Amino acid sequence: MASAIPTAMERPHFIGIGGAGMSGIAKILAQRGARVAGSDAKESATAEALRSLGATVHIGHAADHLASDASCVVVSSAIRADNPELARAAELSVPVVHRSDALASLMGGLRAIAVAGTHGKTTTTSMLAVALTELGLDPSYAIGGDLEGPGTNARHGEGDIFVAEADESDRSFQKYDPEVAIVLNVELDHHANYASMDEIYESFETFVGKVNPGGTLVVSADQQGAVELARRVRDQTGLNVVTYGESEGAGVRVHKITPRGLTSEVTVLLGGKFLTFTVSVPGRHYALNAVAALAAGVALGIPAHNLASALGKYTGVKRRLQLKGEAKGVQVIDSYAHHPTEMTADLEAMRGAATEARLLVVFQPHLFSRTQELGKEMGQALALADLSVVLDIYPAREDPLPGVTSEMIIDAARAAGATVTAVHDKETVPDVIAGMAAPGDLVLTMGAGDVTDLGPAILARLSN
Repeated sequence: MASAIPTAMERPHFIGIGGAGMSGIAKILAQRGARVAGSDAKESATAEALRSLGATVHIGHAADHLASDASCVVVSSAIRADNPELARAAELSVPVVHRSDALASLMGGLRAIAVAGTHGKTTTTSMLAVALTELGLDPSYAIGGDLEGPGTNARHGEGDIFVAEADESDRSFQKYDPEVAIVLNVELDHHANYASMDEIYESFETFVGKVNPGGTLVVSADQQGAVELARRVRDQTGLNVVTYGESEGAGVRVHKITPRGLTSEVTVLLGGKFLTFTVSVPGRHYALNAVAALAAGVALGIPAHNLASALGKYTGVKRRLQLKGEAKGVQVIDSYAHHPTEMTADLEAMRGAATEARLLVVFQPHLFSRTQELGKEMGQALALADLSVVLDIYPAREDPLPGVTSEMIIDAARAAGATVTAVHDKETVPDVIAGMAAPGDLVLTMGAGDVTDLGPAILARLSN
């Protein structure tokens, strides 16, 4: 098994070290013995976790944060060209490495499972990490969210399996050479980087083309984009294609998904035999993620019965329908959903888990480009809620676009019959929700930005 530190990674400096993807790589390198340093915009629990592993973490970005003996500077696509540490790296002739190249180097010599798709990557990667750990296989993993159980997004394991979330947003997933690739779905997103579905398909085809000879592609038999991708790559030499889902003819056929409150019981037909197991999170989409994880593990040679049982130990990822607490009979749940498909899936899961409850949503749109392209569909998804609060757009790495505001979503939601309140001051949301909520209601904070910070504030306001 290979777990040595690549020479270029012996003294890495991460710009934006607190990000979900960046921090995971930094943690693995620190656990392997590298001298890790980096900077981030603000203090966080992630920064403290990195320091506990021996990393040096600076708050704020400044040229003098970069040590002169750094072996490389690691960046993500979100780092702007005018970052002072990046400029300093050029002055010192320190190599600049993209996050995806750093992660690819950590996978070298290991049996890699790369999990891709427009939605569900974090959950499926996490399910595999938890199940393989439960089976004593001690995998390494890098995930775009923190596990509820181990409480981290990455770990260096002594086993020979590496499970990684493979990000298509900037085509970085094309850097990996997995033994098994999972494609959960293929939809148009990340509009700043992809102009059409044809570009999306081409990118996914390149990703699948990097699967090791004799390796396996696990792909949905239900989702239209994934089915089309499977058609395009089926004749690729040396590639085993395993389909999964509810469709007739799926290689791993979902026979039945039975909701049981906040869990599901799943029965699949695999190798001519029925296998039933529990998924300890609500929603059909999460049950299907578990089936994808099952198929991938079986492709690595892990006995299906053992893996199915271990998948039941997965209890969730932070921000993926995570219960934040309850106050005065009102439960507050946090969702990372920011694409209309994800929003619809999480809202339907909540409807199925609590059929008698009213569902109140606090939604924060993420990115101007996404809102411009999908604002109408976001609004239509909000019609599944009883009441919705819509915040201003969270810009993340983008500059504003003329005429693109959250009003696009609000108008579409109202046209679909939704009851929506626009709130421009995020700090007033707890008061707004307190005026709406009643005992027995569910409040869902939803979006990929800092809307997640509102959960504790809403609970505190409800308590008072």
